[in-house]
Amino acid sequence: MAAAGKVLTGFSLPYVALYAESNGTITYSSGQKLARGVDMTITPESGGDDNIFYADNQSAESASGAFAGGTLSLTVDGLLDTAEKLVYGLPAASGDWYSYNDDQAVPYVGFGAIARYMSDGVTTYTAIVLPKVRFNALELSAATQEDEIDWQTQALEATIFRADDAKHNWKKISAPQASEADAEALIKTMFSIL
Repeated sequence: MAAAGKVLTGFSLPYVALYAESNGTITYSSGQKLARGVDMTITPESGGDDNIFYADNQSAESASGAFAGGTLSLTVDGLLDTAEKLVYGLPAASGDWYSYNDDQAVPYVGFGAIARYMSDGVTTYTAIVLPKVRFNALELSAATQEDEIDWQTQALEATIFRADDAKHNWKKISAPQASEADAEALIKTMFSIL
């Protein structure tokens, strides 16, 4: 009997780190947890048309477009304070206030998270890293509490770029790991988190 397909069953532990490039070498600093993950969607975009070659009255070959950018959409429980300052490039506090203003310098960051899969009853964990993203302006939506708590989440969106390394990586995935901790350790190593 053939092995069952790999079914996606979860998403967890989103991390970010400042992205830097020097002579084609990518490095990361200030790596940290972003928030607690609720859901994630990675939507790549391809450049150009499919460029289909027809023969014998049917499509015979296709040269699909290469990666041309994309969008990372996240729902989290709420950004951690230090992560918000990092990904939105907030200037130093003025008294008790952090300001979103002309002094912001929104950086490129690496993004990593863990996908949980199940196949033939066996659970594995895969680290997913987007080497270079930039977060878009922060959206905030809130509602007043009524008789019961309305659990509210935060939506985040980032633009995905090709990295500045020799192969222009835009996504990396690990080999399946036996535990979530093993997959998390791979992300922490890549993002230089001790």
